[in-house]
Amino acid sequence: MINEDVRAILANGMWDLATCANDEPNVIPVAFKDVTDDGKLVVGDVFMETTLANLQKNERIAISAYDPKSLKGYQVKGTAGYVTNGAIVDDFKKMVEDMFNGSVTAKGALVITPQRVIVTTPGPNNKQEL
Repeated sequence: MINEDVRAILANGMWDLATCANDEPNVIPVAFKDVTDDGKLVVGDVFMETTLANLQKNERIAISAYDPKSLKGYQVKGTAGYVTNGAIVDDFKKMVEDMFNGSVTAKGALVITPQRVIVTTPGPNNKQEL
């Protein structure tokens, strides 16, 4: 599902993360992100209050990842869990603290299990599920 092409876009592209609860969608850009060796997506929690509140009511999540120059992109749909300790959280804490000179830190991380990957690149394969 997360093939090398999808992994490259996820590693190098921009991500927008969407959740929904109580019929109210919420979309955020994410800066602290990664793909694990087993194909899970992880996102560091710095300012995710609404996202986390939505996930408590509805664990379904969608991520749009894309290259803004080539417009190549994918939508990943799945479910998310939240962790507050472990190596993933430690890595995000270091990244965030380095970027913000220690003024803020990561509080935890979303661990997203992909269930579907859909092509969003304009062209004949748009909306194709991988």
